[in-house]
Amino acid sequence: MEPIQLFELASRQAQWLTVRQNVVAGNIANANTPHYKAKDVQPFESVLQNTGIQMAATHRAHFTQSPEAAQVTEVSALDDVAVQQSGNSVALEEEMMKTGEIKRDYELNAGLVKAFHRMMLMTVRK
Repeated sequence: MEPIQLFELASRQAQWLTVRQNVVAGNIANANTPHYKAKDVQPFESVLQNTGIQMAATHRAHFTQSPEAAQVTEVSALDDVAVQQSGNSVALEEEMMKTGEIKRDYELNAGLVKAFHRMMLMTVRK
C-alpha cells in the first residue's frame, strides 16, 4: 500500500499561497513608493516539479517529465503593466485580482482536504 500524499501536496500549496499572499500584500503596500517594481512568485506548477510526486505512465502515449529543482522565487512583474511616472510598476487592479485568486485557491485547497479527511474517517469507522 502506497502512502497518501494528498495532505503533503495540500500543505505545499498552502505554503505557496502564503508566500504569494505576502508578495502581493507587499506590492499593494508599496503602490505609491517611487521606483518600486512589482513582484510575483513562480507558478505552483513549478513547485510541483520539485515534490517528487510523479504521474504514472500507464500507456505509451502518456508524457512523462523528470522533476527539476524549481524553487519559489520572486520574479519581475508582467510586461503589460504600465510603469508610472514615479517608476512604480504596481497595478492595484492586477494585485486585487491576484488576492481574489489566492483566496479562491486557498478555499479550494481547504475544501479538498476536508472532503478527503471525511472520506478517510468513513473508511476507518466501518
